Amino acid sequence: MTAAVFDLDGTLVDTEPRSRMLWTRLFEEHGAPHDPALIASFAGRRGREVLAELIHLFPGRTAEELFARVVSYEHGPDLPPVGPVPGAVELVGALRDAGVPLAVATSGTRGYAEGLLEELGVRALFDAVVTADDVTAGKPHPEAFLAACRLVGTAPGRAVGFEDAPAGVAAVKAAGMTCVGVTTTQSAAALAAADHVVADLKELHVLPGPALRVPGG
Repeated sequence: MTAAVFDLDGTLVDTEPRSRMLWTRLFEEHGAPHDPALIASFAGRRGREVLAELIHLFPGRTAEELFARVVSYEHGPDLPPVGPVPGAVELVGALRDAGVPLAVATSGTRGYAEGLLEELGVRALFDAVVTADDVTAGKPHPEAFLAACRLVGTAPGRAVGFEDAPAGVAAVKAAGMTCVGVTTTQSAAALAAADHVVADLKELHVLPGPALRVPGG
């Protein structure tokens, strides 16, 4: 392993309950039909792109204004707190101590991603952060993961990507990377395309080499 690239939401930070609340609020505010499966379809993808696909549910609105509205909800007082996915901070620190270049590839915006990484206290450990603002195509397109590998100077075939959403797993595999799926927000079946699937990041251990030990791997 010559590099590790992490998704952010649901992989490093437990933000999915908050994200689902925000998207649900948008649909309810506009009287747009929705169900849990539709809300879950936003996981791992750029919000603007999903909204563009669903714009027919919001007559007279644009994807850009709807996305801005969702962002405005992020400052509400009633949002559930966020914290690290179990084992996330420890794994990132162990990889850094082993000399592994680290990057983030997220569907979130630059300000959002940087803020969460600072809140976790791990921003300084990452060599690169690729956000929705840095790519032309969002996940499941591999652009973000390919850009992350390029920025840390490694070939995708020798890098490991960590993801919690099907769109993210598809992006990691399309980039030619080894994928570890984390079932913090999705079932193991939903992440079956990953090379390894774990419950959380506590199950992973950094070995000399450096390499990762994965249960059952």
